Amino acid sequence: MSLMNEILERVRRKDPEQMEFHQAVKEVLDTLEPTIARHPEFVKAGIFERIVEPDRVVMFRVPWVDDRGEVQVNRGIRVQFNNAIGPYKGGLRFHPSVNLGIIKFLGFEQIFKNSLTTLPMGGAKGGSDFDPKGRSEMEVMRFCQAFMRELYRHIGADTDVPAGDIGVGGREIGYMYGYYKKIRNEHTGVLTGKALDYGGSLVRPEATGYGVTYFAAEMLATRGQEMKDKVALVSGSGNVAQYTVEKINALGGRVISLSDSNGTIIDEKGIDAGKLAFVMDLKNNRRGRIKEYADKYGAKFFEGQDVWDVAREQGLKVDMAFPSATQNEINGKNAEALVKNGCGCVSEGANMPSTPEAVDVFQEYKILYGPGKAANAGGVATSGLEMSQNSMRFSWSREEVDSRLQGIMKSIHRACLDASETYGRKGDYVTGANIAGFIKVARSMLAYGIV
Repeated sequence: MSLMNEILERVRRKDPEQMEFHQAVKEVLDTLEPTIARHPEFVKAGIFERIVEPDRVVMFRVPWVDDRGEVQVNRGIRVQFNNAIGPYKGGLRFHPSVNLGIIKFLGFEQIFKNSLTTLPMGGAKGGSDFDPKGRSEMEVMRFCQAFMRELYRHIGADTDVPAGDIGVGGREIGYMYGYYKKIRNEHTGVLTGKALDYGGSLVRPEATGYGVTYFAAEMLATRGQEMKDKVALVSGSGNVAQYTVEKINALGGRVISLSDSNGTIIDEKGIDAGKLAFVMDLKNNRRGRIKEYADKYGAKFFEGQDVWDVAREQGLKVDMAFPSATQNEINGKNAEALVKNGCGCVSEGANMPSTPEAVDVFQEYKILYGPGKAANAGGVATSGLEMSQNSMRFSWSREEVDSRLQGIMKSIHRACLDASETYGRKGDYVTGANIAGFIKVARSMLAYGIV
């Protein structure tokens, strides 16, 4: 049995129920195989075995009181995975699906994503099984404060800097940061995704969506193409999806889909700026459902179906796909349908949104495929820029931040291509992203000795 298979089997035996984590580890280890021969020092120092084990896992009870005066109890988790190149950095997710396996998978992916940004950030992730949907403002505030009452012990500007993720937007960040500031009596850059008034960065809400689009444009350019007049599918309807649509529109493309947990809308005319403004108000302010878009604009609504099932069943002809909802949303059958119906570019806005079978299809047909750890790194990159601005007590202009973001995405794209060529898999962005992210972390771990 090869070293990588031995490590994977050990991971499976230790935590047999953590399927998403197993999937993430397998995907990375499979692509790191070429590094073994070139770097025997990594093998000797046990780098491969050490990088799949988190530095620490913090799990805690979150008791809080709802509007009826009843005590509710949720679980909080923070996985601090690896800080070899900088303070732990990664989002907080509030969603009923949150469990230790999902948080470990996200934290593991974050190691390589953060490394690719070229900024000094380690990998972490956290969250809770609390669901903010349907809760009042006061309930959300009380939960966030209860969550921070425990989390504050484990974070700090030079230790661990959480951000937002699914279910954690500007509102939740504000409540958590306000409580942290109160109990620590300090105003420091311990959370990112803050509002501009108290230390946030311009372009932070847009960053992941803009970045995933910039990455797609870089991939297209390698084949002498551009985004103008291309038809795209986007899943989800949160920040990532919204700003992906905005940037695709700016680059001349046409997006025809959005979705949420209740279903999918297909608008063949395209989601233009006016329609997008409606979606932003619907989702960010009124917290409504995407079906309202169909009712207002006469688009087709497919209840209970995701974008990729709809695309397969309807035989939608598209040029690009931007999965931006959640993990494992595109399966093998849907990937086959996408490719056969003309899709030549997939850029992942969510973390691990394509199953292993779907990735195999994309690679078999040699379409342009940008894995999440590279394509959606713009969000954490801009979080890193927010950290820098907080440290300097300074704010950059929108143009400056966007320019830095574009430069980072170009750098990530180039690093992926260069690594794929160096290690004999030219044009394979999956291998390139994993190896480019891994090498920097591995060298740092090696320098520290056995710690």
